[in-house]
Amino acid sequence: MLGNRFKNYLLLHFIVFIWGFTAILGKLITIDAIPLVFFRMSLSVIFIAIYFLLKKKSFYLDKRGLFKFLFTGIIIAMHWIFFFKAIKVSNVSVALVTMSTGAFFTSLIEPLFFKRKIKSVEIFLGLLVIVGLYIIFNFESQYKLGIFYALISSFLGSLFAVLNGLFIKKYKASTISIYQLFFGALFITIYLLFTKGFSVSLFILPKSDWIYLLILSSFCTAYAFIASVKVMKYLSPYTVMLTVNLEPVYAIILALFVFGETEKMNPEFYLGAFIVLFVVLLNGVLKNKSFLKKKIKQKNC
Repeated sequence: MLGNRFKNYLLLHFIVFIWGFTAILGKLITIDAIPLVFFRMSLSVIFIAIYFLLKKKSFYLDKRGLFKFLFTGIIIAMHWIFFFKAIKVSNVSVALVTMSTGAFFTSLIEPLFFKRKIKSVEIFLGLLVIVGLYIIFNFESQYKLGIFYALISSFLGSLFAVLNGLFIKKYKASTISIYQLFFGALFITIYLLFTKGFSVSLFILPKSDWIYLLILSSFCTAYAFIASVKVMKYLSPYTVMLTVNLEPVYAIILALFVFGETEKMNPEFYLGAFIVLFVVLLNGVLKNKSFLKKKIKQKNC
C-alpha cells in the first residue's frame, strides 16, 4: 500500500511537470493563441474519445448537462486563449506567476456558489498576492499586457474550477472533460467561421507546430487528465493541491533552460514571485487544517 502511494505521488509530480511544460509548448508553437487553443481542444477530444471507446465508456449526457458544459466549455476555451496570449506577449515566468492568483479568485468566487461567508484570512492572503503582483508590475512594466491577460485567464480558470466542483457531484470527471473540450472547440470553430479564419490555411502549419500540438493535446491534456483522476484515488486532496501549486516553479525552471536569457528577470520579479507562491502554498496549508478539523468534528458527532 505504501509503495503504491509513493508510486502515485511520483506520478502526480510527473503530471504537474507536464502541466508546467504546457506553457513551454505554448511559447514554442508559432501560431496565435486562438488557433492554438482550437487545435488543443479539438485534438484532445479525439484522444479522449478514443480512450472512451477503448474503455467502453458511455457518451450519454442529459439535457441539463449539455447546457452546463456548453457554458463551461466556452469559459475554459477563453481561459486557455488568454493564458497563451499572456505567454506570447510576455514570457512563461510572468504568465505563470500571475496565474497563481487563481487561489485568491477562487476564495472570492467559491462562497457565491457554495453559499458560505468569505473568510477574513482569505482576504488578507489576497491582499498579499496583490502586493506581490504590484512589485512585479512595478519593475517589469514592459510585461503589463501579459500580466493583464494572465489575470483574466486566472479569473476564468477559477470560475471554471468552482463550477466543476459543483458538477463533479453529479457527473463523472471523464464525461465533464470530453464535453467541455468539445463545446470549447465548437465555440472557437464558430468564431473562426464568423471571422473568416476557418480555412485551408488554418491547417497549413510548420512540421514543428504539428509535433508540439500533438504533444500538447495528447500528453499534456488527454493523458494528464486521465492520469490525474487515477492519482486522486490514492492521494489526499491536500497532497494533490500542494503539489499542483509547484507547477509555476517547474515551468519557470524549464523556461530558463529552454529560452535562456529571455526568461531572466530582475531580482524584484523573484521577490514578487516568492510572495505570490508563498501565499498560494500557505493558503493550501490553512485550507487543509480547516478540512481536517471538519473531518474530526464529523467523526466525533
